[in-house]
Amino acid sequence: MSLLRIAEVGHPILRQVARPLSLDELREERWQKFIDDLVETMHDADGAGLAAIQVYEPVRICAIEIKPNNPRYPEKVPIPLTILVNPVITPLSDRTFASYEGCLSVPNLRGIVNRHADIRVDFWDRHGAPHTRTVSGIEAVTYQHECDHLDGKLFLDRVTDTTTLTTWTNYARHHR
Repeated sequence: MSLLRIAEVGHPILRQVARPLSLDELREERWQKFIDDLVETMHDADGAGLAAIQVYEPVRICAIEIKPNNPRYPEKVPIPLTILVNPVITPLSDRTFASYEGCLSVPNLRGIVNRHADIRVDFWDRHGAPHTRTVSGIEAVTYQHECDHLDGKLFLDRVTDTTTLTTWTNYARHHR
């Protein structure tokens, strides 16, 4: 396995819409190795998730995992390692809530984003098996954030009040 380079805000790759993978493509050794590298890169960066497009692969794959005591996200509930291929998010209600988000592609910056509080996520796992997951609250934020990347969106696009933008240090000091 190897660490991949993470694109940062301003790089055009982050504004592309990722393409879906076919089942045949997903089963190729190339993509299975890529998924391993994506997970290793996410772990190395202490991320809660990482989308393929963030590491210069414009395909609809992302990894999500929140381990207990993640130093970047101590307030988040644990989520076991989940690989989402070709995910589709469907809001289940009009209910939303606001939370601070950050991003590996937007270093040292957080801001308040309103997200759907209840969603359904339909996706394939890394082997092409179909799954449906219903998630709510802070867990739903993580799924929406990563899937936004696949559509060329950053959390910055969803910040409606720019006065909420803060560095990580000031977030820890004043907003946690």
